[in-house]
Amino acid sequence: MCYKGWLIAAIIIVLIIVAAALGALRASISALPEPGAFETSMATKAKDWYIGRAAREPLPLGPPNNPAGVTAGSALFGMDCASCHGQDGRTPTAIGKSMYPRVPGLGSPEVQSLSDRELFWVVRNGIRLSGMPGFAHIDTDEQIWQLTYYVRSLGTQAKK
Repeated sequence: MCYKGWLIAAIIIVLIIVAAALGALRASISALPEPGAFETSMATKAKDWYIGRAAREPLPLGPPNNPAGVTAGSALFGMDCASCHGQDGRTPTAIGKSMYPRVPGLGSPEVQSLSDRELFWVVRNGIRLSGMPGFAHIDTDEQIWQLTYYVRSLGTQAKK
């Protein structure tokens, strides 16, 4: 009886290995096709969980969120971010549309649902394997807060 149980377990393991091998052989790492709904859903949930957890860590205090800070953030955005997210921040460029995952419009509900802490964390640290670089070695924390305030303003501005 024990032998029969081991045999069934071995057959199941072999079937799992064969299924995984077939899946790996059929999988593509090309960034050209649109990702499927399941892949997008799982990747988004994992990313959101990780960003939420990471943004709970202590962050440097930011300057006041005022029109001058948003204007400064807009200027930084043109230098740091517009090449992928587009000049208006809402219409990704051809480069942004070619990335995998695709670059989001920053006025979108997906982006605007992030807290200021989460936005700051993403701009400062980037997101590995997504094309989103971290700007901690390029911009100061104050500048990253200004970028955060500018991105937040994209959700409140009327779409042009």
